[in-house]
This record gives sequence, C-alpha cells and structure tokens, in this order.
Amino acid sequence: MDRNALLDQFDLTDRVVIVTGGSRGIGRAIVGGFAAMGAKVVVASRKAEACEQAVAEVETAGGTALAVPTHVGDLTALANLVDQTVAAFGGVDIVVNNAANALSQPIGSITADAWQKSTDANVRAGLFLVQEALPHLTKSEHASVIHLVSCGIYTSGQGMAMYLAGKSALMSLTRSMGAELARNQIRVNALAPGVIDTDMVRANSPEFQKLMIAGQPMGRMGQPEEMVPAALFLASDASSFMTGQCLVVEGGQTTH
Repeated sequence: MDRNALLDQFDLTDRVVIVTGGSRGIGRAIVGGFAAMGAKVVVASRKAEACEQAVAEVETAGGTALAVPTHVGDLTALANLVDQTVAAFGGVDIVVNNAANALSQPIGSITADAWQKSTDANVRAGLFLVQEALPHLTKSEHASVIHLVSCGIYTSGQGMAMYLAGKSALMSLTRSMGAELARNQIRVNALAPGVIDTDMVRANSPEFQKLMIAGQPMGRMGQPEEMVPAALFLASDASSFMTGQCLVVEGGQTTH
C-alpha cells in the first residue's frame, strides 16, 4: 500500500455526518475536523445560535455544514434531526453521539428526576437516534456510529456514579449494536476520552479539576482537537474491520 492509498482511507468526502453536542467541546472539534476531511456535517445542539456559530466556522474554512437545533432528550427532536439531515443531504453515513448530561449526585441523594435527565441524554438519546437513522445507515456504503463514552467507565467511578452508569450502558449498547448491525454493514464503536479541556470539565471546582488531572499520568488535560484523529479513525474506512469496540484516549488514566 502506498502513501496516497493509506491516506485515502481517512477521507470523508461527501459523507453525511450527524454530530450531537456539536456546538462546543469535543463535538465542535469533531465537526471542524470531519468537515476538513470533506464530510457534510450536521451540527446538533440545544442552542440555535451556538449551532449557527459552529456552521459559520466550517463554511468560512470552505466546508459544508447544517445547523439543526436539537434537544437529545426529546425523541421527536431526534426524528426531526434525521429528517432535516436527509432532506438537506440525501442520507446519513455517520452518527456521532456526543451530547451528554454531566449531572452528578452522590450515592444516597440521587433523585428520580436527576436520574431520568441523566439517562435520557446519556443512554436513551444514543439508542433512539441510531434507530431513527437506521434506514439511511443501512443504505450507506460507509456506515459508522461512534458513541462518546468516558474512560471513567473503566475506573471506580467514585463521585460520578450516575453519569458513568449511563456511559457504561452506552458502552454495552455499543457492543450489542456492533453485533446486531454487522449484518447490515454498519459499524458501531465507542470513543472514551479522559479529562478533556471542555466547558463540562471547567464547570467543576478548581480543586476537583486538580484531582482529575492528578489521575492522568501525562499530567495535563487533553485538548478537544486531540480527540479528532481517534474519531476520524473510527468513522472512516481506516477502521473497516472494527466494530463493537472502544478506543480509549485518556492520557494514561485507566492505567494509573
């Protein structure tokens, strides 16, 4: 295999990608990175203005993107997201389930409402978005689903039980989807970041952020852009023989 043939495996030209939580953090980095590789990217997030800003960045760089404001906890909104994507671009090739609810409560004080909000965003949304997109993914010659989980699912999860329970369930769904959808040539994998410099992480107290960084042998937060090559690998033909797996990119945290 020569250099060009190898690099061509990472090309996403004209592939249609839905990225939830695509207006900031890891999702926004993936939006920009995938658009740079030729994809037509749909930015889905709750705030319309933030979606439009992400689209403007892509278009300024010469890429193609569409803003579809979406609350992933609303199943009707997920159906609308797929419908608008297909209306604009004719299909769906790649789904990146990145939107998440970071709500966390200690064991003993978890409320039913908090549990529902957490699982709606962190588990249910990923399942039902894939189901809405399934007829279109089945028609694609390059179908790929990426679920953003967390390296915390491989740790004790102390202090983040509710959030990581949802991410663990999403990882279980990744394996099940990978097995069940393989017959349709749809690959399903997960990406598990470590502590990344995002609004979600910065919302924690400085003391807790220090503890998070202390758990990573590399001694720093990762940058959202550092997740893009891993996501690109999972979305592209470069990982054509990989499904039901999890790619862990976490600065060494799970070995600590």
